[in-house]
Amino acid sequence: MMRNDLARRTEWHRYYSDKRIVQQWKQFDLVGRYHKGGAILEIGPHLGLVTACLVNAGYTVETLDLFTRQFAAPPVGHITADLRTLDSELVAKYDTILCCEMLEHIHWDETDGVLRRLIRRDRRLIISVPYEGFQIFFQGYLNGHTARHMFQWRKLRAMRHFAQGPDDRPETHKWEVGYRRYSLPRWESKLRNSGWRILAREFTSPTRSVFHVLVAAD
Repeated sequence: MMRNDLARRTEWHRYYSDKRIVQQWKQFDLVGRYHKGGAILEIGPHLGLVTACLVNAGYTVETLDLFTRQFAAPPVGHITADLRTLDSELVAKYDTILCCEMLEHIHWDETDGVLRRLIRRDRRLIISVPYEGFQIFFQGYLNGHTARHMFQWRKLRAMRHFAQGPDDRPETHKWEVGYRRYSLPRWESKLRNSGWRILAREFTSPTRSVFHVLVAAD
């Protein structure tokens, strides 16, 4: 096996863990429920799992990221662009846009402009960001041969400031909903003030995210 093949496979298995996979599935689920037809743009596809699911389900999909596409298959069209300076005309043709676990990589005050650039009449925008508000998650499994469980409890994050990483690289989270100054009501107010109307809100666990399905308010 070539070294780059081994590295890619290792990263795939690390990233798409059983903990994270529900977050990926939720993207596919929301597209199935809210997409009304036409082309889909997936912003931040990373290694392409959601892309592959959508393509194999028969959707027309292209991707956008700050970097070149990180996967060979499926061979979808790709736009290399910075969301903070994105020309709205580049994404005008897409009827649904997926932008999941991306906006937290942009500074809080810069997200308003990004959200406005993505508005188009009759478009569905499906977004998600990390959610660290109060929540309890428990999952258990038992049979005659094995037992396993998972427990998560998040509390008091609203009293703490978000601890940003040591640098300003694109990979670094700049904020997360649920921390002090980044409450869920404040995040949803930002969505509305940017010109969107909220159609739906859903949460995932054990990857703790809050999803919103949005349409232009006008």
